[in-house]
Amino acid sequence: MADTTEFMRRAIEISRREMLESGAAPFAAVIVKNGAIVGEGVNRVASRCDATAHGEVEAIRDAGRRLGSWDLSGCDLYTTCEPCEMCVAAMVWARVDRLYYANTLADCEAIGFDLAPLRAAVRADLPDRAMPATRLLAEEARAVLDLWTRQPGFTVFKG
Repeated sequence: MADTTEFMRRAIEISRREMLESGAAPFAAVIVKNGAIVGEGVNRVASRCDATAHGEVEAIRDAGRRLGSWDLSGCDLYTTCEPCEMCVAAMVWARVDRLYYANTLADCEAIGFDLAPLRAAVRADLPDRAMPATRLLAEEARAVLDLWTRQPGFTVFKG
């Protein structure tokens, strides 16, 4: 079984290689279960024109495909940088057990990343966010939620 530093070195290796070879941002992650890598990802936001294609999210997607499950209980995530709020949310939804990280968000801010708008948006109550939000067709949408709860095999996420 590999030790934790080997898994982090793999994430760093992927981030360096993909940055130099394909122009990816140097943020990569690996997901480990029972001592084996089951998912890898690198930040492909620009190349995929996908704002959600962060290294952690890509690794979660890869692990889900490989394991045949969205539930990554029993998995650890190794990432080259402390995850942003979006990636933390993805890790919670995927039920990742443990996080290991190298760089911090403060390190990213030191090289020019402006993370304040993201933090403000995520931490603010809906009416206090900078992006306007308007509720529409709440009753119709709620009816679908209620119908879902009556479907055979319905289960609700309990984090």
